[in-house]
Amino acid sequence: MNIILGITGSIAAYKAAILTRLLVKNGHDVKIIMTEAAKAFISPLTLSTLSKNTVHSNLFDSDTWNNHVELGLWADAMIIAPTTANTLSKMANGAADNMLLATYLSAKCPVCIAPAMDLDMWKHPSTIRNIDLLKEYGNLLIPVEFGELASGLVGEGRMAEPDQIVEFVEQNFNIKSDLAGKRILVTAGPTYEDLDPVRFIGNNSSGKMGVEIAEHAARRGAEVILVQGPGSFKSSHAGIKLIKVRSAAQMYEACVEHYNNCDAAILAAAVADYTPLNKSDVKIKKKDGDLSIALKRTTDIAAHLGRHKKKNQLLIGFALETNNAIENAKGKLERKNFDFIVLNTLEDKGAGFSHDTNKVQFIFANRPIIKFELKSKKKVAKDIIDQVVELF
Repeated sequence: MNIILGITGSIAAYKAAILTRLLVKNGHDVKIIMTEAAKAFISPLTLSTLSKNTVHSNLFDSDTWNNHVELGLWADAMIIAPTTANTLSKMANGAADNMLLATYLSAKCPVCIAPAMDLDMWKHPSTIRNIDLLKEYGNLLIPVEFGELASGLVGEGRMAEPDQIVEFVEQNFNIKSDLAGKRILVTAGPTYEDLDPVRFIGNNSSGKMGVEIAEHAARRGAEVILVQGPGSFKSSHAGIKLIKVRSAAQMYEACVEHYNNCDAAILAAAVADYTPLNKSDVKIKKKDGDLSIALKRTTDIAAHLGRHKKKNQLLIGFALETNNAIENAKGKLERKNFDFIVLNTLEDKGAGFSHDTNKVQFIFANRPIIKFELKSKKKVAKDIIDQVVELF
């Protein structure tokens, strides 16, 4: 796995050498970013030797400018250990005044932090607020005692030991292969239905939820085919075959082509139900009076796949509702022959489009509903893939 190790200016920075050695020993490719303050506690040369990679530090060097973007795309996971109170504050508030922070903001991967500070700093209200914000953003907090994680307790500011950090990362970043040998089709984003060369009918889906699902499945060993509409959220995971589409018809064609050879399909895309009956070859000019546009139904991708689902295949759908949510989702589950449906509703704050969070329920035909609290879409993706693994 590709891991970025960020090191900040704490006396605990000396433990980064041990952490680097353990990560490399476990087969991970480690690239290190240090703050300038961290160099007072440990030498970049030491870490470069242990990691067998160049250590990055200065955001404005000619050979590292823009590398924060490349590193953020390269990494499967990011660890910041030790994480000082100063860096915690900057992470929580979106600062990007050094290479480490710029990479953190560019990262598309899960991030875990190992705080290191004195007790008074740890208990200060501002630190508590920053920790809460970072957890809300989806960062994973490594307790000082790994065994305390299940009870929700947090150590009193002391950094976790390197072996505890490695264990935590390999458990919580799903470095396992329970989907090895499985091929999973995922759809993501909106579709755009063109009216003319300039205008289209679309929706506000960014594609984030579908991409998070695809990346999580890939990290767990699956061969993933991601059919993605023109949303703004993108994946660079090497284990994902990306098929870019624009319209509902193009998404239908891609899904039909690949589903037969897949073990599961997770349909997270917000596909248009209607498309213009006729597309103008030239820009439609404004005229006096109203404009009426004739629409026709698009082909129902989920219904088609449900009709052709084989006994050994899984089909998972999504339902975004505004009213009668459970009743509508159960009806869709039956009509589309889904194994389960992921229900979210715009009645829940922080759910649906244009959020980094989601609040979902899993609806089954013959099993109790599973309800989840509001959480990051990364964590929702894990919940979905965990359920898929259980059903295989």
